[in-house]
Amino acid sequence: MTMLKDYYTGRLHIMVFDTREAMGRKAGEQAARRIRDLLGDKEVVNVIFAAAPSQNETLKTLVNADGIDWTRVNAYHMDEYVGLDPGHPAGFCNYLKRMVFDLLPFRSINLINGNTDNPDAEALRYSRLLEKNPADICLLGVGENGHLAFNDPPVADFRDPVMAKVVKLEEKCREQQVHDGCFKELCQVPTHAVTVTIPGLMAAGSMVCSVPAATKAEAVRNMLDGQVSERCPASILTTHRDAVLYLDRESANYVL
Repeated sequence: MTMLKDYYTGRLHIMVFDTREAMGRKAGEQAARRIRDLLGDKEVVNVIFAAAPSQNETLKTLVNADGIDWTRVNAYHMDEYVGLDPGHPAGFCNYLKRMVFDLLPFRSINLINGNTDNPDAEALRYSRLLEKNPADICLLGVGENGHLAFNDPPVADFRDPVMAKVVKLEEKCREQQVHDGCFKELCQVPTHAVTVTIPGLMAAGSMVCSVPAATKAEAVRNMLDGQVSERCPASILTTHRDAVLYLDRESANYVL
């Protein structure tokens, strides 16, 4: 595992690795270590998971980590498409079931229902759930447009009064889902989603952010350029008290 750079921007700890695999392995190991530490202090730990190909290596490492009592961990996820066929493999619930939720004996698994007739009511339900069960750790990525979860620049609000909401997806965000191979064509990507808001994510005690690939290099540059702004929602991570950004050589082009 070759580390190329290790430094801070604001409060954000940034670690750059030679390969995507090394990046994901280190991020997964750190997430596992943090969960074990939390379980040493708390009876129950709440973890929010992102669902995206960028998380593959991190989640594989975490799932295979030793020494975690998953029966004391509540699992949450951070966003879900509105109106997508429940069986579609690109559904975030389905991704997390394949990668994590079906593989470990969680205390509870708390899913966002994107197929409800009332998405606003579902967002309110999930918001209240997170208010009652504050996240201890959040595993997340960054979108090509700098989004966190589905908080795209047009809808991101650093002072959002709720923990979850319904949003319209920016076209660049929808195009990313095609680039990632989740959908064949843009017209297949849903236009709306239920997402945990920026304050909902930032409330987590720790954040482990995995961002590989050249397609994310521009977003990384924008989030680390010193301007904390909703124009690049991910820039808010530079203010978090305990966040680590894991990059590979391709996504870190700006900082190398």
